[in-house]
Amino acid sequence: MVSHVLSGSVIGVEGYFVEVEVDIQTQIPGFVIVGLPEGAVKESKERVMSAIKNSGYKIPPRKIIVNLAPADIKKEGALFDLPIAIGILRATGYIHNDRKIVVIGELSLDGRIKHARGILPIASAVKTQDARDMLVPMENGKEAAMVEGINVYTSETLDEAVHFLNGELEKQPVHVDRESFFEVSSAYNVDFSEVKGQEHVKRALEVAAAGGHNILMIGPPGSGKTMLARRLPTILPGITLSEAIETTKIHSVAGFLRSDEAIIGTRPFRSPHHTISNAGLIGGGSIPRPGEVSLAHNGVLFLDELPEFSQKVIEVLRQPLEDGHVTISRAKLSITYPARFMLVAAMNPCPCGYLTDPYHKCTCTPSEIKRYHSRISGPLLDRIDIHVEVPAVRYEDLKKKKEGEPSSVVRSRVEKARAIQLNRFNTEQGVYFNAHMQQRHIKKYCKVDEQSENILKIAVEKLGLSARAYHRVLKVARTIADLEGVDDIQTYHVQEAIQYRTLDRENWFMQKITF
Repeated sequence: MVSHVLSGSVIGVEGYFVEVEVDIQTQIPGFVIVGLPEGAVKESKERVMSAIKNSGYKIPPRKIIVNLAPADIKKEGALFDLPIAIGILRATGYIHNDRKIVVIGELSLDGRIKHARGILPIASAVKTQDARDMLVPMENGKEAAMVEGINVYTSETLDEAVHFLNGELEKQPVHVDRESFFEVSSAYNVDFSEVKGQEHVKRALEVAAAGGHNILMIGPPGSGKTMLARRLPTILPGITLSEAIETTKIHSVAGFLRSDEAIIGTRPFRSPHHTISNAGLIGGGSIPRPGEVSLAHNGVLFLDELPEFSQKVIEVLRQPLEDGHVTISRAKLSITYPARFMLVAAMNPCPCGYLTDPYHKCTCTPSEIKRYHSRISGPLLDRIDIHVEVPAVRYEDLKKKKEGEPSSVVRSRVEKARAIQLNRFNTEQGVYFNAHMQQRHIKKYCKVDEQSENILKIAVEKLGLSARAYHRVLKVARTIADLEGVDDIQTYHVQEAIQYRTLDRENWFMQKITF
């Protein structure tokens, strides 16, 4: 007898249906799974048969053939355990109901149904098809229910699932108040007001947040670079529900979504270690997985100790920074992951870290310092709009009891500036912030008067700013004007923007070495 059970899996961050077909034949006993199963799927036969036995069901010794269709797509993961078990029990007569329902879940040997990853993308796929019902593990219920228009049922054990499918156990669909659930999960546990001093760096981060600009912070150890970076998401515009679902899909596929977390309500902050590999940063593997750039989608990617990263790893950032997505190609598969993030990088001014610290003496030679900074390539630096020096914190700032501006106040200014930009670029495809502007946009929206042009000329000739820095100054000046709510870029906007380029390697580093 052949039984059919509807299940699902994920390609990239998109779900698709998998039909689990089970045929039980009166031949030499055996268990075969076909349909391009990988290791975890092949091993499911041991988990499935133990779970069925320990749940009180007896399967006669027969040959069991399981087909996972479509057969030309490789299947991976343990989420097919439950549908395979349901298919066997349906083929042997324990389940007599042919109800159309998408079944997903991993089985323990004792019959418990365990948490599975990738549930949210599969639930989104269910919404687009005729099947409107899902049976998922208890721990995935709220995650799947975040998708409107489907009925999500949960089960803790295989036996419970059998009784439910036979109509012997009544269950109510999981209900979540999406808006209130989203509000509860959208609170940050850090705040900008906790940072002592560093007012000019806070200002630079506000400008970066308002225009979506990438930023590089340079300062000695303990000056607060990491502390400032971790608080940047708190001043970004609040993540929308659609953005949250898109971000949650990626984390669900990667297996980083906690069992008690139905949705990611805050902008992600990812801080990979400098020993990370290309695949870890960009994504990849024999069966591709999203990397850190995709996990930071709609949020912040923080690279601390930037020169310590492998140069090959740093170079692979160029595509996602430019395109906002990552494409990973394999022999039989090509997957695109979203990767629209803000890059925040931090580094010491020299190998020992104390080149700019007035309280410690630098022990590095000029050649060591040059070699240290040469690890950051020009093409990557070309994609970072703002460079800012983070000096050592003064004692007077540390002892202050008064807190600084809270994140909520700064965020309100950022949101107003973002609204201006969205209105400005409403007809431009793929352009949402000033940082995304191309040459034609700069020419149209970043016009300056003669006095500002003279200042820019001096900056290029006297400070050694490059041609690429010239255009980034104009972008940042446009953002500063938007924060002020004015239509035209003023001279002092350009002057402030130039200050954020004085850390160019050719100029600032050499001055510090010779000084």
